[in-house]
Amino acid sequence: MATTYEHDIVAWAKEQANLLRSGQLSAIDIEHIAEEIEDVGKSEQRELASRMAVLLAHLLKWQYQSARQSSSWQRTIKEQRKAIARRLKNTPSLKTSIHDLEWLADAWGDAVSIAVSETGMDCFPESCPWTIDDILSEGWLPSMNVGEQP
Repeated sequence: MATTYEHDIVAWAKEQANLLRSGQLSAIDIEHIAEEIEDVGKSEQRELASRMAVLLAHLLKWQYQSARQSSSWQRTIKEQRKAIARRLKNTPSLKTSIHDLEWLADAWGDAVSIAVSETGMDCFPESCPWTIDDILSEGWLPSMNVGEQP
């Protein structure tokens, strides 16, 4: 092995791919390859969580800043829903994440942080008040105005 994982990961990856393709299995760096494969899955999960947080933050802004609602917010909501749907279609195992209450609570926490940062408001619910079906439903928008009870 000419290049180490720690020295140059891109060159290492190319070398490992060539070794695999040429059947030189005894020469591959099994531990680091396994690590990289696991990281691919983690990366997909992070991407899904990030998109969900952005979607939820925009839904919060939509609900709590009704006077500032804009087509830009609607576009972002629509784009995030489409991106989440694509990710779930291309990686079906991620569907378990969106129904996991702990995962959703983490995404909600990130969304609230984004919404607080962007609005200066600190009045958002501690837990997500919407169902995952509503959140991902094309065209659905929360309608409760600030001051109303859910």
